[in-house]
Amino acid sequence: MAIDLDIHHTVNGDHGRYWADLDGGAQAEMTYLRRPDRSIIITHTGVPRAFEGRSIALQLVKRAVADAREGNFKIVPQCPYVAVQFRRHPDWDDLLV
Repeated sequence: MAIDLDIHHTVNGDHGRYWADLDGGAQAEMTYLRRPDRSIIITHTGVPRAFEGRSIALQLVKRAVADAREGNFKIVPQCPYVAVQFRRHPDWDDLLV
C-alpha cells in the first residue's frame, strides 16, 4: 500500500537531501552530492524496514526526477536502488549523465 508523502528538500553546500517524515518519528531519505557540471550524484536511499514495500523510495526518486527536469540538471544514479529505477523508467534516460 503506497503512502502519500510530503517530501522535503534541503541543501547544505554541495550536499542535498530529500526526506519525508513517517509514522512514529521515522524518516525516509535520499541523499546526493552536487557537481559543478549541473548534475547530482544520488548516493543513498533509505526507508526504515517497517515501511518497505510502500513505494516510499520511488516517490523520493520521482521527486528528484521532477526537480531535475524543472531545474535543468542531470542525475548520476550511484545508489543501487536509484539505478534500478532508472533502468525501469527509460523515459528518464535524458536525465542521465
